[in-house]
Amino acid sequence: MTMTTETDAPVGALLKGWRERRRLTQMQLAMDTDVSTRHLSFVETGRSRPTPGMIDRLAESLEIPLRERNGLFLAAGYAPKYLERDLRSPELHAVADAFRLLLDAHMPHPALVLDRWWNVVDRNAATDLLLVGCADHLVEPPVNAVRLSLHPDGLAPRIRNLGQWRAFLLGQVRHRFERTADAQLGELFEEASGYPGPDAERAAPRDVVVPLRLGVGDDELSFFSIAASVVSAVDVTVDDLHIEAFYPADAATADALKRA
Repeated sequence: MTMTTETDAPVGALLKGWRERRRLTQMQLAMDTDVSTRHLSFVETGRSRPTPGMIDRLAESLEIPLRERNGLFLAAGYAPKYLERDLRSPELHAVADAFRLLLDAHMPHPALVLDRWWNVVDRNAATDLLLVGCADHLVEPPVNAVRLSLHPDGLAPRIRNLGQWRAFLLGQVRHRFERTADAQLGELFEEASGYPGPDAERAAPRDVVVPLRLGVGDDELSFFSIAASVVSAVDVTVDDLHIEAFYPADAATADALKRA
């Protein structure tokens, strides 16, 4: 599969692309946003320039991430609306502290803060067991969790259900690419899907979620993950971040983590 994105397109073409990506007709989007179908058609064809308020209204209905919303404002000739601060900036201290609090509270279970490209922004000490045996070039910043998981020099040789986990993780990358149209995510998907690995495996009868079954020494640890993000974000950096928290999927894993 080839991943493509729209670049340097007029705002109308971009909005049309987002509408089609969300599988909505002009009439459906017009009704959702209280905009006339005629006006929406004029915007998409470039006959009418949308106001900043209209861009925001359409973007909200289309669930366009803040990073891409800024792209719409620029394409329409406006300044970007949403700031993109460094996570270390004073304005984001409260958010960074909250993430750190959640990471620490999750001990002794692994948890990471990831950006939209699965780069590791922060992690707790329990994630050290995930790095055992991984090649140096994969654990040098910026560490990418998808690359670390599926690369043959990373976790892949220790993942007992690699086909199942590989299919799940690639599906997550593909879904996020389709949601954001981010070219960097398309490149990550192409790279990771080219790593060697078995085809998807059927879930075991006892599974209720897709587990990560990881060999650690003589043990097999089994995890499932829960992701959380800041749904009220109005900063691009915060909007891009989420926590991936791993929980023991069986009692043996829970006991092993407590002992560790």
